[in-house]
Amino acid sequence: MGLLDRLEVVSRERRLKVARAVLYLAQGTFGECDSEVDVLHWSRYNCFLLYQMGTFSAFLELLHMEIDNSQACSSALRKPAISIADSTELRVLLSVMYLMVENIRLERETDSYGWRRARETFRTELSFSMHNEEPFALLLFSMVTKFCSGLAPHFPIKKVLLLLWKVVMFTLGGFEQLQALKVQKREELGLPPLAEDSIQVVKSMRAASPPSYTLDLGESQLAPPPSKLRGRRGSRRQLLTKQDSLDIYNERDLFKTEEPATEEEEESAGDGERTLDGELDLLEQDPLVPPPPSQAPLSAERVAFPKGLPWTPKVRQKDIEHFLEMSRNKFIGFTLEQDTDTLVGLPRPIHESVKTLKQAFWPKRLRHAACRILVAQPGIEPVPPVLGAWSLNHWTAREVPPLALWLKVNAKVFAALQTWKYGINTVLKHFAAVHDAKHKYISIADVQIKNEEELEKCPMSLGEEVVPETPCEILYQGMLCSLPQYMIALLKILLAAAPTSKAKTDSINILADVLPEEMPITVLQSMKLGIDVNRHKEIIVKSISALLLLLLKHFKLNHIYQTFYSPPNKHPFCFDLLIQFEYVSQHLVFANCIPLILKFFNQNILSYITAKNSISVLDYPCCIIQDLPELTTESLEAGDNNQFCWRNLFSCINLLRLLNKLTKWKHSRTMMLVVFKSAPILKRALKVKQAMLQLYVLKLLKIQTKYLGRQWRKSNMKTMSAIYQKVRHRMNDDWAYGNDIDARPWDFQAEECTLRANIEAFNSRRYDRPQDSEFSPVDNCLQSVLGQRLDLPEDFHYSYELWLEREVFSQPICWEELLQNH
Repeated sequence: MGLLDRLEVVSRERRLKVARAVLYLAQGTFGECDSEVDVLHWSRYNCFLLYQMGTFSAFLELLHMEIDNSQACSSALRKPAISIADSTELRVLLSVMYLMVENIRLERETDSYGWRRARETFRTELSFSMHNEEPFALLLFSMVTKFCSGLAPHFPIKKVLLLLWKVVMFTLGGFEQLQALKVQKREELGLPPLAEDSIQVVKSMRAASPPSYTLDLGESQLAPPPSKLRGRRGSRRQLLTKQDSLDIYNERDLFKTEEPATEEEEESAGDGERTLDGELDLLEQDPLVPPPPSQAPLSAERVAFPKGLPWTPKVRQKDIEHFLEMSRNKFIGFTLEQDTDTLVGLPRPIHESVKTLKQAFWPKRLRHAACRILVAQPGIEPVPPVLGAWSLNHWTAREVPPLALWLKVNAKVFAALQTWKYGINTVLKHFAAVHDAKHKYISIADVQIKNEEELEKCPMSLGEEVVPETPCEILYQGMLCSLPQYMIALLKILLAAAPTSKAKTDSINILADVLPEEMPITVLQSMKLGIDVNRHKEIIVKSISALLLLLLKHFKLNHIYQTFYSPPNKHPFCFDLLIQFEYVSQHLVFANCIPLILKFFNQNILSYITAKNSISVLDYPCCIIQDLPELTTESLEAGDNNQFCWRNLFSCINLLRLLNKLTKWKHSRTMMLVVFKSAPILKRALKVKQAMLQLYVLKLLKIQTKYLGRQWRKSNMKTMSAIYQKVRHRMNDDWAYGNDIDARPWDFQAEECTLRANIEAFNSRRYDRPQDSEFSPVDNCLQSVLGQRLDLPEDFHYSYELWLEREVFSQPICWEELLQNH
């Protein structure tokens, strides 16, 4: 408490001295510790203690004072070069607040009840407006815009962005909390649980070996002349060998059942491997992230696993409606909007296709439910022996055909069921009831869309919309007015921190809190400064990419809306508007976020991920516990022993996920990827052998494959195979063929304009709420209207007779016309 009392002194130097003493406590009192574990333990303990003493509120007031310090801003503007000394006070304050947020945010099983209560109270204080003040995240956003506008160039932008990212993660929740929130919302809406967790599925995926560039440029150019081939069979085997080079780094693939190869095939495989020699570098031979060690040694025999795709295909209601719309236009000549049950006039194969779309593939729990129906259904006679002997292991493979097809293929089972009392129709009926109730994918969007439609149709009878006061909703309301400026500021900083960006005189200076007052003289000092500058930029990219992705995912889950768009001379179609998500996405697109991310990846991404821009002996708390060795130019060049940089890998994955969010289901933005020639840029990123990064690269390639032409698809068959193996499929998606491109021309500009108009209408209806709107109540009582007290000017009672004569008595009134008009 004595330190907090000294923070309120007038002297700036004394306040800074006390703030540094608090920073020493928040860092774990490293001068009194003997190991790194002790430093981290006392740092966490002291941060909880400081919060309970009210330190964060005191530092928040000091931060407000430093932001409004016009003297510091003007002195920084007058300097030709801003250095780290210009932001000393701000850096100390932000460091203490960052340590408190990060230590309190992390949950541990050993936390006491008091600490857990303190964590929830701290989260509430950061999320909601306390004491008529804006949420803390909005204050940090205002610091970012003030820095980018040039009004405060001395702000330590790296610390501001790191603290902003951690505050958003603490108040809204990270990726694990997002998944739990999604499951909770589906349960509240009465929807079935999700079949799989995307992150968990990706963790179990294997990184694929990237396609060789020389092969993908054109296989026909590398093929030997016909005179040197042994025949057409030999040539075909060689092409197949090249096709299998996708997994050449792991020749004994446990997911492929192999047969002993003949001598001719081994010779052909050897030719194919010699073709690839010298084209795979070190990281293409070994996976970037080594797989975890196996718990038990593999037997000498070949282990075979069932083949199958990693994702369960999804079928939305709109997919079925779109399929029926095309079928009705082709066979009947007219459509029935939002009708998926009427199949009159359509041929029998269309009936089977609709049934397959509604059933899709079986998840494991539904296959077991079907087995229970077949084996022991209550109220039904015992199943014939031929079914009772059927093993459940036959139902555990992922790609099992639908039940009706299985029964028709297995003639013995079908014949046995024909003699059964209830017959095959009863089995199909019971199975369809279970399947339709549990497997048909219904998103949270479908439920919220119905609510929005009711609000649009009946605004008076349903009354005012109840908007829940969640942290995400409060943050969106606070960001609404200045959200375009926030997005532009973040992208400006991201552009300045990108490795491919060149220094310009008009760009912002993001190195103000890393450059010293005196420039280095020796080579060693120059190398240290260069490493610090690169590390500084990498941390900025990491924080911005994670912040934008978190905002988009939370806003996407917070609200969903649907609208209709009518192209000229075309049938109208509907698309989902996740309004808050779409509002942020559209401003990112308007600020050229898509070409910016592509520019970021237009580099040697392998070198960026394997960069070693860190000095391990100078990392905290190692640098204050252990004796520092003598740094030399050789030790700085060698770097650490890590094969790659987790920080840069995290940033690349976040940027790819962000690009996927912006372009998914948006044809105009997908065309931007094609126009900016993103395909070769994204293909180079496949050299990084990490499963999650490759997955999102392949997703971006999949959505634009139909626009790239037949020749590109023919020349990149290994990439097409990787897309098929790793990316989720839609039942009626023609991504690999592009048959419907010319049939449905898109007015891209009109699509974005319609999207923007609906966003503005939603924001106006939900957040503006003007008093003079057409839905505001009207007073129709003459006495109450005349009895209202009006504020008149002070001199009005001196000249009111003249006003009556001029405005009332001297004006002719046509009563007949007045009655006709009203």
